[in-house]
Amino acid sequence: MKFDKLVRDKIPQILQEKNLEPTFYICDNKEYITRLKDKLKEEVNEFLNDETIEELADILEVVYALSKYKGTTKEALEIIRNKKAKKRGAFDQHIVLLEAKKGKTKP
Repeated sequence: MKFDKLVRDKIPQILQEKNLEPTFYICDNKEYITRLKDKLKEEVNEFLNDETIEELADILEVVYALSKYKGTTKEALEIIRNKKAKKRGAFDQHIVLLEAKKGKTKP
């Protein structure tokens, strides 16, 4: 089986326990960020095809890895998310914006 993708840390061990011989390497930081972005796309697509909580958790795992790579923590990311939700709102009200026309100028 061919993969050529970023996998979770324990995957090589899990494959060995299944009597498979994994071939892998540890990528550098430049490749890591590229592969994380690819993994995020992969996980989002998997969620779009199978809307399970497990697939949603996989997206979150990649987001946490990206935030760690960017030098922040899950907690700091949550603080930023909270501030943005307070300032601009969340997605709780199901609002779909169709258009925004320029209004009359104020005197």
